[in-house]
Amino acid sequence: MKAFSKIGLFAAPALALVALSGCATSFKADVARFQQLPAPAGQSYTIVADDPKLAGGLEFSHYAQMVGQRLTQTGYVAAGDPAKADLIVRVAYDVDNGRERVRSTGGFGPSPYFGGGWGYGRWGRPWGYGFYDPWLFGGAGFNDVSSYTVYTSDLSMKIDRAADNLRLFEGKASAQSLSNKLTYLVPNLIDAMFTNFPGQNGEDVKITLPPEKKG
Repeated sequence: MKAFSKIGLFAAPALALVALSGCATSFKADVARFQQLPAPAGQSYTIVADDPKLAGGLEFSHYAQMVGQRLTQTGYVAAGDPAKADLIVRVAYDVDNGRERVRSTGGFGPSPYFGGGWGYGRWGRPWGYGFYDPWLFGGAGFNDVSSYTVYTSDLSMKIDRAADNLRLFEGKASAQSLSNKLTYLVPNLIDAMFTNFPGQNGEDVKITLPPEKKG
């Protein structure tokens, strides 16, 4: 019985750490897109900040270059003169202050517990993971409670036709993660936004990006 107790004592925290590390190495985003973009045929574009607080900064310029690279790969061309661009691309991004979550692992006993769990994402769909095991979680003998912070990040992109300000594309990418670093979040949100770009009109899809390659 002592041997089994030791296994149970260490298995629960280990399982929790495995689940948590899995979420830390992959990136999942909810992407909603509405579009009536014509097929790319060399139309020129310029990128501007959709949030005045981001305009003019080196940070925004860095991410705007990333968006521009993806647009160029799609078949559009950066305008030599922004005032003469065919398309105006408006970009904004943000991350909130985070919400604290509590994780509990227990010893042996009949008390049920749903481990993990993130609640609901920005788009109202279940987001997260979890597992139910009344013998590994809850009950008497061992209890470990820890907390962590979950951050919600967003990237929005709008494309207007410069000639008449007709809206051609609206897209939003939203993700929950354990990181609040924009240098990590924004590039991933851009990748999610441009996965199968421009997508189907009115689609709401979950994009999973593979872990970043090392070395």
